[in-house]
Amino acid sequence: MKKTLIITVMIGMFGWAVYDLAFQADSISNPNTNEEMEQEVPDFSNDKVNNTSGTEASVGLNIGDIAPDFKLQTLKGENVKLSDYRGKRVMVNFWATWCPPCRAEMPDMEKFYQNKDVVILAVNLTQTEGNLQEVKDFVNEYRLSFPVLLDNESKVAMNYEIRPIPTSFMIDSNGIIQHKALGALNYERMVQEFKKMK
Repeated sequence: MKKTLIITVMIGMFGWAVYDLAFQADSISNPNTNEEMEQEVPDFSNDKVNNTSGTEASVGLNIGDIAPDFKLQTLKGENVKLSDYRGKRVMVNFWATWCPPCRAEMPDMEKFYQNKDVVILAVNLTQTEGNLQEVKDFVNEYRLSFPVLLDNESKVAMNYEIRPIPTSFMIDSNGIIQHKALGALNYERMVQEFKKMK
């Protein structure tokens, strides 16, 4: 009886994971034509810089790679580029309002932003939201003071191969990815990874 129950639960969880994966892929591939915002994903594939091990790094998504640059609009209408923050330690976080782990992570992100000398770029998967007002209400509800960027067409999320959310990249002052987290981070883990970066 226990084996049957466990097998049934495992099959159900697997089925849900497949459904969720298919639904997320579908929602990312359908463009949202309600909101038009400037998005630019420049090609920096020829950029080179030395990573922490002293070897030459190239643009990529692995630890030790240069984080791909992007340009998005904030919720306040300002244009922001990741490369504008070279020389500073940056946390790039991909999230959505409907994502329970994202909701759980936001208070810790705000605390991290307030207590440490870190730049947080919270990239909202705007195309997956019902409307822009949901994002504004979320930011007000959680009293977020860090920049919220709008990935209206999911170009940056696709460039960063985001799956699942939340996904966070900890990027050092040279633009090198030092940590990649799939899933929510708590405050202590954020601080721990922050201390490892220069």
